[in-house]
Amino acid sequence: MVLFVILVYFALLFGISLLTGKGGNDAFFRAGRRSPWPLVAFGMVGASISGVTFVSVPGMVMGADMTYLQMCMGFIVGYAVVAFVLLPLYDKYGLTSIYSYLGRRFGHVSRKTGAWIFLVSKLTGAAAKMYLVCLVLQQFLQVPFVVITIGAMLLIWLYTQRGGIKTLVWTDAVQTLCLLMALCLILGEVTMRLDLSMSEAWTAVWNDPHARIFEFGDWQSRQHFLKQFLSGVFVVIVMTGLDQDMMQKNLTCRSLRDGQKDLCCYGVLFLPVNFLFLALGVLLLLLYAQKGMALPTQGDALLTDVISRGVLGQSALLLFVIGIVASAFSSADSALTAMTTCYCIDIKQGGESMRRRIHVCMAIVFLFCVLGIKAIGSGSVLDLIYMLVGYTYGPLLGLFAFGMTTGWGVRDRWVPYVAVASPLLCWLIDMAAQHLYAYRFGYELLLLNGLLTYMGLLLLRKHK
Repeated sequence: MVLFVILVYFALLFGISLLTGKGGNDAFFRAGRRSPWPLVAFGMVGASISGVTFVSVPGMVMGADMTYLQMCMGFIVGYAVVAFVLLPLYDKYGLTSIYSYLGRRFGHVSRKTGAWIFLVSKLTGAAAKMYLVCLVLQQFLQVPFVVITIGAMLLIWLYTQRGGIKTLVWTDAVQTLCLLMALCLILGEVTMRLDLSMSEAWTAVWNDPHARIFEFGDWQSRQHFLKQFLSGVFVVIVMTGLDQDMMQKNLTCRSLRDGQKDLCCYGVLFLPVNFLFLALGVLLLLLYAQKGMALPTQGDALLTDVISRGVLGQSALLLFVIGIVASAFSSADSALTAMTTCYCIDIKQGGESMRRRIHVCMAIVFLFCVLGIKAIGSGSVLDLIYMLVGYTYGPLLGLFAFGMTTGWGVRDRWVPYVAVASPLLCWLIDMAAQHLYAYRFGYELLLLNGLLTYMGLLLLRKHK
């Protein structure tokens, strides 16, 4: 039954692909700049949430309560910065790839450096998200991990290889709808199993000790409000504003004003959606206590564990599969398309045949990254992703900040060395802080990395 639901779901995506997959490179890269902004905003919810959010965020309440919402509050400010600072800049130059700005500002080597940083960042982040979902599907389908991963990447490549971003604007909206419906119905199922009304469930969530949102006390805590809030602001700036994947969708809107409305609406939506995921986690903990069941050792397994035990019934299992498939593939398909766009425009320019070959190669590299993460293994996948963001997106933050806040040029050929040295220096500082002061950097590592890149560019500065 689970396999049948997945096949029906992909048949729907292929149908959308057939209807929208025409128009060549212009449709693949920019959708002819005709995308309705409400559709883009709604679809970006699914693209950003991913399967990691669906699986991991409910379990975050086990160790960090609802403090993740502090970061989500920072997200709202970050989206406003992207909408009114970065998007007008990209629109002014009519960019298809946002890293073309670095080429205009500093030179060809800087442009390629930004593109390569993005490719590494997106590959590692998207592969980590895909890894978790394939792991979950393996548990329910009883199929080898390698087979599931290959099948998933093949299906994603098939429905994105014709229409690209033009197709994704529509498939993302459909996948977001499936994701939110699955979330709400699972919430309803858990509430029913607890024998609570919706108002009683709401009261139970807010009165639970795990409903704690704010942390102002321990400065060394990774959940401290200032760290979480500022990290949320800058994570959005780099993971949306400096990310070709997310900005490519916004650049398909019909005007700058539409793109700004899209970003602001989406930024506000992110907070209540994540609250629902965390509320689900609180209710699941209540259900575990009611049933006398032992909690899983890792938060990532909280929702998966209760579903696999059959506590919520067969309908919840099907809803869960729809939810993680919708969220995972909405994230992975847009990542694959954005990586293809970035490589074609910033690194190896060519026509439609070149773009098709690169699209295949990117899918293969993506596949091997997922298998590599499987071989390495990880704890909390969400923490892994944000750690990777701190190391890989930091140089992009420094490059764009330097370009927008100074009038200097740089010695272009030395920029790649700064982009590599900054993350390495960050790692050394983190190790030293742990050894000397028992302090471990969290999400604020991103800010340190960007600052080090900025300082390195100051050393390379020259008058524009």
